[in-house]
Order: sequence, then structure tokens, then C-alpha cells
Amino acid sequence: MRRRKLTLFPIAIALAIGLYQYFGAEKVTNPETGRSARVALSSEQEEALGLQSYREVISRSETVRSGPEQQLVERVAQRLAAATGAAGSGFNWQVTLVRSPQANAFCLPGGKIVVYTGILPLTQSEDGLAAVMGHEMAHAIARHGSQRLLRTSVAQTVMMGAQFSLSDLEPQQRYAVMAALGAGAQYGVLLPFSRDHETEADEMGLIYMIRAGYNPEEAIAFWERMQTAGGGGGGRQPAEFASTHPSHETRIQHLRAFLPKAKAAAQNPGGPEVER
Repeated sequence: MRRRKLTLFPIAIALAIGLYQYFGAEKVTNPETGRSARVALSSEQEEALGLQSYREVISRSETVRSGPEQQLVERVAQRLAAATGAAGSGFNWQVTLVRSPQANAFCLPGGKIVVYTGILPLTQSEDGLAAVMGHEMAHAIARHGSQRLLRTSVAQTVMMGAQFSLSDLEPQQRYAVMAALGAGAQYGVLLPFSRDHETEADEMGLIYMIRAGYNPEEAIAFWERMQTAGGGGGGRQPAEFASTHPSHETRIQHLRAFLPKAKAAAQNPGGPEVER
């Protein structure tokens, strides 16, 4: 019987390619926190993809074109866009209110914002809505989507190399090892990376709220309401280690602790790295 063995050459090649993908990518600096990161796409590519996605969402949604709720989201978007300063000056900010029971909002690369009416009962006020929209706009400013795309691409490259290295093993052995590697990449790298982005967006959102003249305490109050509502959908959150987002309790605690730093950072855009 032929002996089954592990071949290291493919995984070594994949690791080399992955390192080249990562370190060969564009390096950017967060304008608010001073933290550096690498991104998969250029700003122009991000904006084009964001606009395409925005048009697709709007084309299949019932949009609210007028009325007090629409005026509210427009007003908040304008105040927060001004608060992003030089970092957001190149964005073509645009906001659309969509009639939907979803308690959700997002901002696509390039500054296209979508707010669902279902989140308004949870935001409760203009300040509460600013907490949500500031957080989402921060994701776009920090280019978090492009950062995650790069990490995912590198992880896929390495996993492909691992698959070739394990190709000579028994199918059950190969499946078990690949499952372990996949779980390690997901729970040890990709999900923590995503949670870090959520925390960074929380920090930046607080800074934007303060600059725009909103009460940053409302960010804490909003997440307390989300915690009471079970995430807005009436259900429980998954365990934090298995989620792309921090738990509501973790978020609330961090926002409280970060608030004094946010007040200082709001007066010093582009200053030294913000300590968590």
C-alpha cells in the first residue's frame, strides 16, 4: 500500500503568494485613529462598486422621497458629512431612506448611505440616528470593506495551498485537517478582524457625533436599547467569538470608556493614534 504523506511545497508557495498579496497591497492610514492597514482595492474601484451596489439596493426597495423622516436622515447625513472633515471631502455623500421593517443602516464605499425605517423606533431621536449613521459612515472613511476583502483573499490563497499539500492524504484525514484550518482562519483571524472594524467604527462615529454637535451619550443609549430589543430582531446574539460584531454589552462598555478620548480626538483630527 502506498504511504500517504503531507507535501509541504504547495502550502509554502501559497504562503509566499499570500505574503506578496498582503504586503504588496496599498497601505492606508486611518485619518482619525492613525492606525495603518492594507486594502485590496483602490479608492476609485471601491467607489464604483459602492455605487453599483447602491443602485441595486434602491432599484428593489420602496424609498421614502419626502416627509419628516426623510428630512431627518438628510439633515443628519449633512451634519455628519461636514464632521468627517478632509477625510470625507472627496466622498459623494448621498442618503436614501428605505421603507422596511429591518432595523438596519449601512454606508457603502464612496459615501452612499441607506437607512431603513425599521431602525428609527430604536434610534428615537436625531442624536440616536447620528450614532448609527456616524458609525456606518466611519466604515466607509476607514475603507473597512477593502481591508476585509484583502484578508479574505489572502486566507483563500493559503487555504488553496493547504488543499494541494493535503491532496495525498486519505479523504477523511484531508477533510478533518481542512475543517480545522478553516475554523482557525475564521475564528482566529477573520472574525476578530471584523470585530476590530466594528470597534474602530464605534470610536470614529463618536468623534463625528461630537464634531457635528450631537450628544455622544446617545450612542451608548442606542446600544442599550438594542440590547433590550435583542438586536432589533427579537432574537439573541450569537456568542461574540463566532460573530462579526462585538456583543452589545462589550460595545456599551467600550463606548463608555472611549468617550473622554473621543472628546479629545474630536478637537484634533489627524492626530496621534487613539488608544483604546
